[in-house]
Amino acid sequence: MNAHPIVASVLIGYLLGSIPFGYMLVRIFRGADVRTTGSGNIGATNVARTSPLLGIVTLLLDAAKGLCAVAIILSIFPEIHWLAFIAAFASICGHVFPVWLGFRGGKGVATGLGSLLLLTPKAVLIAIGIFLGIVALFRWIALASIVATASLPVLAWVMGELHRNAMTDMQMDVNSTPPMLCLAAAATLIVAKHHSNIRRLLSGTEPRFQLKHK
Repeated sequence: MNAHPIVASVLIGYLLGSIPFGYMLVRIFRGADVRTTGSGNIGATNVARTSPLLGIVTLLLDAAKGLCAVAIILSIFPEIHWLAFIAAFASICGHVFPVWLGFRGGKGVATGLGSLLLLTPKAVLIAIGIFLGIVALFRWIALASIVATASLPVLAWVMGELHRNAMTDMQMDVNSTPPMLCLAAAATLIVAKHHSNIRRLLSGTEPRFQLKHK
């Protein structure tokens, strides 16, 4: 296989993922720069501190852009399924490092879950359940995000979703290597973006999430 499908997957994934919905919504409806408040990133959690409604919309749009990137690649290259995992990882990179905002974006959780919804749906649903359970118990969004993200590659492997997808790739004997590498890289990037939260969690200074009613 030549490099063109891989390049197309990376570009489509990155460009869609780099759309800064959180920044745009707060700028349009609040006239503010969301990067100057709270954690300083453009993700749904920080947007929700300004407006719960805009936070929900940001969450949905961030997930949708990852899902769309994967759906496009699946439709263009249906016979090379693992390219969709590359697009998924690229969309997360786009959200975390958007070229339009000087490569200063969000943490990639919503985009990551959205991008994998078509690829590892069972693992994603379980990860969402883990996320919601931790938030309900502790009200620490960061802890919930870290645990859910770290568990997703393992869940996908255990439930056989990576192996099944890889075996559809034109008889290529690659087992689950490309999908697993993409998932592991995505999980590592997202967890790494929570480094400041991890330090605060360990020191007991991580604030619990509270919506700002406006």
